[in-house]
Amino acid sequence: MSVGTSSAPGAERTARPPAPRPGDLAELGIDPDQLPDGLVVADEHGRVICFNAAAARITAVPAGRALGRPLETALPLEDLEGRRWWQLTDPYGGLAIRVRQPERNLLLPGGREVLVSARYVRAEPAGPVHRVVVTLRDTEARRRTERSHAELIATVAHELRSPLTSVKGFTATLLAKWERFTDDQKRLMLETVDADADRVTRLIAELLDISRIDSGRLEVRRQPVDIGAAVGRHIQAHVAAGQQADRFLLRVQRPLPDLWADPDKVDQVLGNLLENAVRHGEGTVTIDITPSASPREREDAGTSVTVSDEGPGIPEESMNRVFTRFWRGSKRGGTGLGLYIVKGIVEAHGGTITVGRAPGGGAQFRFTLPVAAPAYLT
Repeated sequence: MSVGTSSAPGAERTARPPAPRPGDLAELGIDPDQLPDGLVVADEHGRVICFNAAAARITAVPAGRALGRPLETALPLEDLEGRRWWQLTDPYGGLAIRVRQPERNLLLPGGREVLVSARYVRAEPAGPVHRVVVTLRDTEARRRTERSHAELIATVAHELRSPLTSVKGFTATLLAKWERFTDDQKRLMLETVDADADRVTRLIAELLDISRIDSGRLEVRRQPVDIGAAVGRHIQAHVAAGQQADRFLLRVQRPLPDLWADPDKVDQVLGNLLENAVRHGEGTVTIDITPSASPREREDAGTSVTVSDEGPGIPEESMNRVFTRFWRGSKRGGTGLGLYIVKGIVEAHGGTITVGRAPGGGAQFRFTLPVAAPAYLT
């Protein structure tokens, strides 16, 4: 005796209703005008039946003017060689096995670039095209990224050229005329080469940090950090380099919560902020270390470090650009990448950093780190 489930009593009542088709936006409760990308849909006759708000914005064609028109008229696309795109691809009369067009750069009237991909919807495999679904994306965001990368390469190449030229020049001179120089002259040249090699190393480290920050792969190796002692070391280094000891004022509000952070990266943050205060600021550089609320939700404790100077400060109109790439203050010099990296390091720790005006009129940077703990202790 055979058993057939399709004819069993009650089968119609227990069967699941068919799921809405992914292409049916109305069935899914999605308004096409809410989509972030441009959406253009043509019916089986090649007439536009959907032209959402993003498509109208990208193409500068009102939806009312596009609806009901032939696809190639409502969306006149050309490839980068000036050929009409719809005539080349022929979605309705081309190969019956095609189901899509991969994303590529095409041109709108006026030469504006747009990223276009298409899907051919068929009622059955190899059947006639039932719908042509086209998505449009503006290329401006990608252009900004490409410009940023080009600027980064140009800036770093420029910064590398100077120390490498110095290293090459001094080493070539020493090799060619070693006997002609006194020991003091040789030492001076080698010290210069050593300093320039350190500069190249720092530039390469900055490049690596930016790459990791942009890709979200900046690793934080948490250890106990005595933030007061770390600031003290940086102050001593500046004093040893020729700064007056009384130019620095360190104030620590105790007790501080135990701070778990990456000591090398915290040193990088402190070094950059203090270097900026010394180089671009004036008067006393004040460093305040205080307990504070954690920037993370569900955590109570955090540690804040505020670095203030008494210089001219940062213009109000520049405040929102301080942590962007290539920002430099009134005094030129450096790559303009330091504060961008500082922000990336602080945020990788789950912290926050802000900039404002110090009580003495100079710049004031304040970063807050959650006390946190390494994973193996939580």
